Amino acid sequence: MDTDVIWRVLVAIAMLAMGWDVSHAQTAPQELFQQHCASCHGSQRTGGMGPALLPESLERLKKADALQTITHGRPATQMPAFDGKLSSEDIGQLANWIYSPIVPAPSWSEQDIRTSHTLTDKRPSASDRPLWQADPLNLFVVVEGGDHHVSVVDGDKFEVITRFASRYALHGGPKFSPDGRFVYFGSRDGWITKYDLYTLRVIAEVRAGLNMRNVAVSGDGKWVLAGNYLPGNVVLFDSDLNLVRMYPAQSLDGKATSRVSAVYDAEPRHSFVIALKDLPELWEISYDPKAEPIHDGYVHDFRMGESIAKPGYLGVRRTPLSQALDDFFFDPPYRHVIGSGRAPGSKDAPPVTQVINLDARQQIATLPLPGMPHLGSGIAFNYQGHAVLATPNLQQGVISVIDMKDWTILQQIQTPGPGFFMRSHEQSRYLWTDSMMSPKARNTLTIIDKTSLKPVAEVKVPEGQTLAHIEFTRDGRYALASLWEMNGALIVYDATTFQEVKRLPMSKPVGKYNVFNKITRSEGTSH
Repeated sequence: MDTDVIWRVLVAIAMLAMGWDVSHAQTAPQELFQQHCASCHGSQRTGGMGPALLPESLERLKKADALQTITHGRPATQMPAFDGKLSSEDIGQLANWIYSPIVPAPSWSEQDIRTSHTLTDKRPSASDRPLWQADPLNLFVVVEGGDHHVSVVDGDKFEVITRFASRYALHGGPKFSPDGRFVYFGSRDGWITKYDLYTLRVIAEVRAGLNMRNVAVSGDGKWVLAGNYLPGNVVLFDSDLNLVRMYPAQSLDGKATSRVSAVYDAEPRHSFVIALKDLPELWEISYDPKAEPIHDGYVHDFRMGESIAKPGYLGVRRTPLSQALDDFFFDPPYRHVIGSGRAPGSKDAPPVTQVINLDARQQIATLPLPGMPHLGSGIAFNYQGHAVLATPNLQQGVISVIDMKDWTILQQIQTPGPGFFMRSHEQSRYLWTDSMMSPKARNTLTIIDKTSLKPVAEVKVPEGQTLAHIEFTRDGRYALASLWEMNGALIVYDATTFQEVKRLPMSKPVGKYNVFNKITRSEGTSH
C-alpha cells in the first residue's frame, strides 16, 4: 500500500479514536480556494475573469457581504452561489481567508502590464459622430457600485442613454479626455478602461497594478497616470494605455518604499502631482518637453553628484514634507497643494494639514483643522472678492472654510454629521454637502449659502438610507444626488428651490460626473 495512503488511514483512525467526526473535518481554505475559486480569481488571488481577492482590494467590502456573496452568488454575473456545494463552515473559512495577506506579497511586473493590454481593432476617428441625440458636454457618467455597472445619462432630459458592465469596484472618480469624448475608469484591483462616449464601446484596457488608488489624465490628453498601493509605484501610459514608464515609489536612495495615496493632473503646470502614503514627499512629474532640469537635494558638493541635473521631462521632482499625505487639493492657480495625512504608525494621532508651494518646493503653512478633513473632495469658490477653500470632514460635522490669501480659517460651519463629498457651481449661490459618515444623519444633505457661509436648507430621504455625492448640470440649474443604496436612485433637485424633480433607479450610484464641469475644472468641482 502507498505510504501516503497508509498515513491518511492512520490519521483517520486516530481522529475516530479521539471522538472526531471525520465526515465534518474541514478542508483548508487554501485547498477550497484552489478547487472552487482560482479559475476565476487567480491562484494567487490577484484576479482574472473575477476580481482580485486581496485585503487591499476588499477594504471597502465588509466580511458579512463577502460571506453573502460566496453563499448566494451575484445575480447577472458569473459569480455562482456555493450554498449547497460547500458547508457553511467551509464558506466561513473562505470568507475569512481572502482577507488575510499573501506572503510573500504578489508582484506585478512590466511584462505583466504589457501582457494585460488590449486595444480594439476598430480605431476611433475624428469623423465619428455620437450614436445618440444629446449635448455631449452635458452627459453624466454614473458609477453604480451595487452591481458594477456604469450608466451614461443625458443631463438635459435626465434619461439613461446606455448602461454597461464595468470592472469590479471602480474608483469613484473617472477621468475625461480634454474634449470630453473619452472617459477613463480605474478599478480598485488595477484595471484601467478607456471608453468612447460617442460610439459607446471600450477602446482599450490594461492592468496597471494589483491594488490601485486612482488615475489621472493629462491636460493635453496624451498621458494617463496610475497610482498603486500594490505594488507601490506610479505607472505612466499613453492615451491608448500602452505602457511608457514605471516609477517605484521609493526614497531617493532607494532604502524606503511607499504606497501611492493619490495622483492628480495639474493642467496649468503641465504636470502630474503625486502623494505618497508612507514617505514624507510630494512628487511632481512634468509632461512639458521644455520642463526645467531636476536637481535633487542641496547642491553643495559636486563629489556627491548633487549638482548633476536630471531631465525635467517625465522626471520626478521631489518636495520634502513634514509628514506624508493621504490626499490633497490644489488652489485655483495650481501653485499650492493643501494636503493632510497621519504619520505612518500613528493611527490615533491627529492629522496634520500642510500648505506646500509647488514652485518653491517647500511647506509654507500648517492649518489647525479639526478631525480628518477630506481635502480631495474640497472645492474653491469666490467669497468677498477672493478665493476660499471649503472642505468636508470625515470625523466631525463641520465644514472648514479657508482663506487662500493668507491661509487662515475663515469659518467652521456646523453640519448634522461628518461627511465625504461637497459640490457647487459657478452659476449657483449654494454649496451642497452630505453627512454620509454619520450613523444618524447620513440621509441628509446640507445646503450652504456661499455669500453668508451659513446653512439655509436641508434635503432628506427616509432615515436609515444614505444620500450623498452631489453633481451639477452643465448650466448649474440642477443638482443630482445619489441615493446610496442597492435599490437606490439618482435624484434630481432644482438647484434654486431644492425641490425634487425626477428619480432614476440605480444600483448604489456611488458617484456621477458631468463632462463639462470636469473638463473645464468648473468652480465647485473637485479634481
